[in-house]
Amino acid sequence: MEGFLFYLSVLFIDVMNTVKKIVKHFGAAVSGTEEDYTSGSIRKAIFMLSVPMVLEMMMESIFFLVDAYFVSSLGPRAIATVGLTESVLTLVYAIAIGLSMGVTAIVARRTGEKDRDGAAKTAVQSIILGIALAMMISVVGILFPKEILALMGGEPELIAEGYQYTQILLGGNVTIMLLFIINAIFRGAGDASVAMKVLIISNILNIILDPIFIFGLGPIPAFGVKGAAIATTIGRGSAVIIQLLILFYGWSKIKVGIKDSIIRLGIMMNLIRVSLGGIFQFIIGTSSWVFLMRIMAEFGSEVLAGYTIAIRVLMFTLMPSWGMSNAAATLVGQNLGANRPLRAERSVWKTGKYNAIFMVIVSLGYLFFAEYILKIFSEDPQVIKYGALSLRVIAAGYVFYAYGMVVIQAFNGAGDTRTPTIINFFCFWLFQLPFAYVAALYFNWGVLGVLLAITLAEALIAVIGVFLFKRGAWKTVKV
Repeated sequence: MEGFLFYLSVLFIDVMNTVKKIVKHFGAAVSGTEEDYTSGSIRKAIFMLSVPMVLEMMMESIFFLVDAYFVSSLGPRAIATVGLTESVLTLVYAIAIGLSMGVTAIVARRTGEKDRDGAAKTAVQSIILGIALAMMISVVGILFPKEILALMGGEPELIAEGYQYTQILLGGNVTIMLLFIINAIFRGAGDASVAMKVLIISNILNIILDPIFIFGLGPIPAFGVKGAAIATTIGRGSAVIIQLLILFYGWSKIKVGIKDSIIRLGIMMNLIRVSLGGIFQFIIGTSSWVFLMRIMAEFGSEVLAGYTIAIRVLMFTLMPSWGMSNAAATLVGQNLGANRPLRAERSVWKTGKYNAIFMVIVSLGYLFFAEYILKIFSEDPQVIKYGALSLRVIAAGYVFYAYGMVVIQAFNGAGDTRTPTIINFFCFWLFQLPFAYVAALYFNWGVLGVLLAITLAEALIAVIGVFLFKRGAWKTVKV
């Protein structure tokens, strides 16, 4: 008995020491302590990078959840408007995320090479490029919001009520573009805590402004669903202003000066070359979501609303997973820059394992509590029914998503954006879309056919991605 008590006391001391160490590292990760991610413990490096990146991605997903929560009280058509607009906005996200991948890869590589000046010059060129792309998208969004919603299958009543939501978000897409790009600069430099803090401020603003602009307050009229777009754009815009101040005043690991604020064709062309694969990679992925949303629109506003809420809830847990994947990208880029490919590879496998553990736990939560989660956002029985179905079927493949996202981001972090692009083309356009269309509309499986297409495609991405990653060609990529 004494021996057993002694064992328990030793175990308790070990657990407490581990907890103390985690709390200490967590505080350092959030505060942004200077770290060298090319040496020392890989587990610590993953933790120090993942914590702020996970929190950052959770902050980004809160935008979606907050809008969904407040807009849900306006009825299924308002939720469907948000869903259709967000599906179109995924094309903006595709460009922003694709470009940010190139930015992260190059900035991380320069950081690993100890070339801070080169990292700063890359940062400026990415911002200039992002603004130029956003301006072109804004013109289309401002002039043709009704046509965009009609193309997506929106009903006439939905278009009449919600086109201004689409107009504002697409017209102000520069806030989305720069938010992703500048945070990618911080992440590439290993300064993910800055990106996290900026998004916390932005989310606080969005949470405060959403109900004010949607329902009205004092002299501010009730804008309805349009108000959600106004609040979100102000929140994101404020974050971008803070990001730029941090960059130009040198409050992070990268400082941008007036001397850097000119167009440098050589650096910009290299950035475009590395980013093109990432942009096409995400255009392929996100355009498939647009087509899936279009198929869902065939089944009515209630189904579309349930699916939209489910996707937003899923994004809340996929974003932390994406944060861990971004940590893998930074570790790969910096360690390749420091000429340590074996450490880069080991970082990926460890990150994948931790990600998988997290995703399995989350998927069990969705399996048992899907209806309860949907009831937070809607009281409509049909919305709850199809939203819960969406949560369960898509979350069934979460363990595959975990490894798939980490491996894909590892390729991107190495500057090999071509391989994930090919994988996405095959799995999304040649498999997912035909399967969804045939299963949902030809075999009359309805919503279930679309959901199965999503889960099976993501599983396929994971299997192919792991196979190609093991071959090791990514270790030889130059950026």
